[in-house]
Amino acid sequence: MGPLNGIRVVDLTAVVLGPLATQVLADYGADVIKVEPVEGDLMRANGLSRNRGMSSTFMNLNRNKRSVAVDLKTPQGLEAIKKLIATADVLVHNMRVKAINKLGLGYEDVCKLKPDIVYCAATGFGESGTHAGQPAFDDVIQGACGMASLVGHESNKPAYPPTLLADKVAGIATANAVLGALVHQARTGQGQYVEVPMFETMVAFTMTEHMGGNGFSPSIGPAGYARLLKGGRKPIPTKDGYLALLPYTESHWKDFFTALGRKDLFEKYDLSNRHERNKRIHELYADLHSVTAQFTCAELRELCRKLDIPVTDIYSIDNIHEHAHVKSVKLFEEHDHPTEGRVVSIRPTALFAKTPSALRQPAPNIGEQTEDILTGLGFDAAFIKQAAKK
Repeated sequence: MGPLNGIRVVDLTAVVLGPLATQVLADYGADVIKVEPVEGDLMRANGLSRNRGMSSTFMNLNRNKRSVAVDLKTPQGLEAIKKLIATADVLVHNMRVKAINKLGLGYEDVCKLKPDIVYCAATGFGESGTHAGQPAFDDVIQGACGMASLVGHESNKPAYPPTLLADKVAGIATANAVLGALVHQARTGQGQYVEVPMFETMVAFTMTEHMGGNGFSPSIGPAGYARLLKGGRKPIPTKDGYLALLPYTESHWKDFFTALGRKDLFEKYDLSNRHERNKRIHELYADLHSVTAQFTCAELRELCRKLDIPVTDIYSIDNIHEHAHVKSVKLFEEHDHPTEGRVVSIRPTALFAKTPSALRQPAPNIGEQTEDILTGLGFDAAFIKQAAKK
């Protein structure tokens, strides 16, 4: 079940960034053992839930995992996890490096337990930089990396997009880094230390298309991609609402304006010349909006389908589950959870022809598999009780 079947991951992560990374590994078939404090991951309480400790956010981030709940500050809890690590191929954590080193679970310590382990630290700021060790959460990283300024550039008031963008981007980057290290491990038998700094990851993500003149040395102009910054990428107004609609190629613009009786606009902006078009992108989009406002969503949708121009209705987080394509690919799956009743999960989106990923098991309750896993490692009931006591 999945391309990572047979790989064991010890998951020392919490909240969103780390659990999203290990969710990817779990969805791909890895045996991900989530190590939680006895009171559970903080994300268990964030969002809506039927029962305390099992929020919908937590359940989607932690499906396909098993949970061991121990107190790492006790000798028994630490001993149990060290023995578990000795059976693992991968360890992932998003603690501060000083904190995990103090626990005795830093890279050098873990290498003594499992020399060939892939050890991945998802940090806030890279350990080689001036901000190493500083606390970092999604809002802080969005502010530092340029994202908040970018989102609020029109109003000159920085703003956060209403999604945990930095956590999720860094989480995916962390999963990718682990996969790369696993390929190296498979080829050479060698493990390694991997660091994925959240801040650096988000600077790279934000600046990919916004380097502008700063992509040259010395700089030849300001940073930023003008088409995005100067009134370009916005939902298109219509008579009865909005569409996401984007004429992109020269033929798109010509066919679109011609079909709507405004061939003059194609000639006005010399749309055959991409450089000239980009210089006047703000004016072009203003004229585009004035034209589309004269037609209904249905009329423009039909025209764009005919001309093969990208278009879609605007969906919300409340109705995305009604999208015809989402339904047709069964992206949302309903399952019976042993304690939470009927729940809705987002299935793995990567489709492997020979090693399919799937929702194999629901998110665990706190420490649900503690006894089974620690017994399998040779610990008796009295020891487990000490390791997992509150």
